[in-house]
Amino acid sequence: QVQLVESGGGLVQAGGSLRLSCAASGRTFSSYAMGWFRQAPGKEREFVARISRSGGNTYYADSVKGRFTISRDNAKNTVYLQMNSRKPEDTAVYYCAATVSDGTVVKPLAYNYWGQGTQVTVSS
Repeated sequence: QVQLVESGGGLVQAGGSLRLSCAASGRTFSSYAMGWFRQAPGKEREFVARISRSGGNTYYADSVKGRFTISRDNAKNTVYLQMNSRKPEDTAVYYCAATVSDGTVVKPLAYNYWGQGTQVTVSS
């Protein structure tokens, strides 16, 4: 099993940058592909980005492509989400998640473990 803890959320002005971190427990972090999701009030949880076990492959939702970057450091058991050019519609609770599947999985049900989430608010 793996436990995930997100950090780095907060308030940022539109156009600003923010980096989220997700620290994983356990010694099998590199066995999981990792994803970031977000959920705004009244909306369903949506896929944001995903990175393969090795970090060599990434995939993004169209809404964040070119603005967000997902990365991971397997030596530190941590995955990151660098968010640039923030927009008010990026406001949401952001979750990191782990999956045993190394494919391009974007559905929340495909992920086995979840963090508790971190709030990100973008002011206009």
